[in-house]
Amino acid sequence: MAVSIDPLKRASSISQGQQAVDSFMRAASTPPIPRRADPVFSFVLHAVFIMSGASALLYQLVWQRSLLVLYGSNAESVAIVVAAFLGGLGLGGLAGGAISQRTAAPLVLLFSTFELLIGAYGLFSLQIFAWAGEATLHAGIVKTGFLAFALVFVPTVLMGATLPLLVAFRVRSIGHVGRSVSWLYFAYTLGAAGSAFLAPFIFLRNYGLSGSIDTAVGINVVAALSILLLWFWRRERA
Repeated sequence: MAVSIDPLKRASSISQGQQAVDSFMRAASTPPIPRRADPVFSFVLHAVFIMSGASALLYQLVWQRSLLVLYGSNAESVAIVVAAFLGGLGLGGLAGGAISQRTAAPLVLLFSTFELLIGAYGLFSLQIFAWAGEATLHAGIVKTGFLAFALVFVPTVLMGATLPLLVAFRVRSIGHVGRSVSWLYFAYTLGAAGSAFLAPFIFLRNYGLSGSIDTAVGINVVAALSILLLWFWRRERA
């Protein structure tokens, strides 16, 4: 038996369905409304990332010179350090991005922890490098290259994870992805460029390898505590 459908009801159902689709498309195409950032916290956040970039570049220069002293000044030594540094930053960026996607992740606490861990490794890095040099004194090129790679790779993974953590925190705060990424990356690059310029003329010339490492460690500690204390202060005010 044929079932008759009321044309009015059919038209009403189609209209309601079309309205639901239109409402969904408007919601999906509407970008999140950017929120006004706290200027004090924004300033400290970018200053902290300038310090993070400066300490990272200072570590790279000191560690590269230290390994050149241990294993000789040749293309292989330079290539190992650069490869370990870039590889560590890349892998750390992937790890930090994966962590930052978890909504319950305490991003500021993780960033501060990573900065302190980098500083702790840096504090003992020259002694670790000296031990590695003695351990590989009569080792083959493969073992020597692998150990030299690992010595630099491990802390640079932590360095690479800091950018996505702060970017995710910034996005959660102001709801603007492009501005967060561009300004934080600019701050990090600015700090690294400044450190690359000042290191040979000031730090390495006046303080040597050990003093330059102590400077980088101090920068890590100041960066970690600054963002952490300001974050706690904001939570108390909220």
